[in-house]
Amino acid sequence: QVQLVESGGGLVQAGGSLSLSCAASGRFSRIDDMGWYRQAPGKQRELVASITRGARTNYGESVKGRSTISRDNIKNVVYLKMNSLSSEDTAVYYCNAGADKRFYWGQGTQVTVSS
Repeated sequence: QVQLVESGGGLVQAGGSLSLSCAASGRFSRIDDMGWYRQAPGKQRELVASITRGARTNYGESVKGRSTISRDNIKNVVYLKMNSLSSEDTAVYYCNAGADKRFYWGQGTQVTVSS
């Protein structure tokens, strides 16, 4: 069983940046892929970015070029930094991780971009 705890987020001004982190804990052999998804009101959950254990990354089209995902395999933490925020980035951001052939989700953290 894996517990994912997100931190960061909150209210951010348009044009600013945000930094999120997510720490995995619990009983598992190892954490495989980790990532961030987001869900805005009335919209489907979408990929923001993902990263393999070997640090291969993948970004959603809407954040490509202004986001960076990274991870610490020793601490089992994944980070997300996003720049040039707009109201379109307002959403609940969820951490996701795979371990022992199962996928886990965090509780989510609200990010609100104010103009």
